[in-house]
Amino acid sequence: ERRGGGSLMFIDPKMTPKVDELLRGMIIVSGNDAAVTLAEGVGGTVEGFVAMMNRQAQAWGLKNSQFKNPTGMSEAGHYSSARDMALIAAHIVRDFPEQYAAYYAQRHYSFNNIKQDNRNMLLGRDPAIDGMKTGYTDAAGYCLVASAQRDFPNGKRRLISVVMGTASREARAAESQKLLNWGFQAW
Repeated sequence: ERRGGGSLMFIDPKMTPKVDELLRGMIIVSGNDAAVTLAEGVGGTVEGFVAMMNRQAQAWGLKNSQFKNPTGMSEAGHYSSARDMALIAAHIVRDFPEQYAAYYAQRHYSFNNIKQDNRNMLLGRDPAIDGMKTGYTDAAGYCLVASAQRDFPNGKRRLISVVMGTASREARAAESQKLLNWGFQAW
């Protein structure tokens, strides 16, 4: 079922995927069907989960986000800022390090006999980039939150970049790479 359009992990309605499979489908291949299934499981309903998302956004101090759905698809009143996306990313990396390492850097995922690549084209191009999340809608363009960690003489340093509104998958990857490289060189 398309359940709102966009990317899918291709859950067959007769299947009962495990939470781990759904997380991989949502994170690695941007499966909106996985996001909706997880939202229903955690929140009881999509609406219940969206209310939870907005409460968490408020608790984290997100000032320019209001969620209307768990997929990020365009909907009246659904919005977020680059700053808020960076704050969410930082929380994921810091608060869930084991899950971050297990899911976000995975280059491919197979489910229902369908193998898909991670939508984050930077994985594998730069060994410092260890994941994060892509997005696309007609309204927002191609977006990418990317996280990278490099070794420096005084220890490891992590940077998170957020690029929104680019014209293609390649452009979002290229602009993200430029931002990360600049950040590591400038600071």
